[in-house]
Order: sequence, then C-alpha cells, then structure tokens
Amino acid sequence: MRWQLTINSHKARQTALEWISKAPWGYRLTLQETKRTVPQNDRMWAMLSAVSTQLVWHGQRYDTDAWKDFFMHMLHGGRFMPAEDGGMVPIGRHTSKLGKQEHSLLQEIIEGFAERHGVDLMAPNEKDQAA
Repeated sequence: MRWQLTINSHKARQTALEWISKAPWGYRLTLQETKRTVPQNDRMWAMLSAVSTQLVWHGQRYDTDAWKDFFMHMLHGGRFMPAEDGGMVPIGRHTSKLGKQEHSLLQEIIEGFAERHGVDLMAPNEKDQAA
C-alpha cells in the first residue's frame, strides 16, 4: 500500500503524524519537495522558446529540447556516455524530477544566460501588460 500527502496545512501535518504512528513495522517514510508547478513548467518552455528563436549559438540554431539539455547541464553538470559515432551523449537529465526550488534556480540560470546574450524572455502578452 502507498499513501501520499502534501503537507500544506496544520491538518495535513497532523494527518501525517497519525499515519506515521499507525504505520506497520517495515514501512518506509520518504519526504520530498513537491515537483514543479504547471506555471513554472509553462514559463520554462516559454523561456526556452525565446532562446531557441532569438539566438544563433556558435553559428547554429537549436530547438527547445536542446536548450533544455544545455541549461540542465549548467544546473547540474552531467554525465555523458560515448556515442556510436565517437561523440558524447548527455544522459540522466530530466526537468520533471526537479523540485520547485531547483526549478526556480534553473529559470534563474536561463534568465542570466538570456541577459548575457541579448535574448528577450518576455512573452508577447507580458510585453503588452508592461506597456
């Protein structure tokens, strides 16, 4: 059996304590930060889209997935494995596994990069609201 609870109120915290006190021996407790929010995810993809459409990087344009890998490498470094053609392939990077705080840090990395390279991250509707 698996139970899941987000601690977001005193009642939820009390429920968690009750579950722990009633859990049979041998059960395991895991506490982890909740994953990114839908607005965080939407903003990240808008930022990646802005970078991919506005920036030519070392003479080439890259799609949003390539930029996501690029920024995940900036956030975590990464591991590589040899490709069949002799190059290297990045492995083990998934934004879906980031918690809210880590996802915010990833967005800060993208913002800093965009600023250094003249990429405007404001979506068209954000520009209209700012005017």
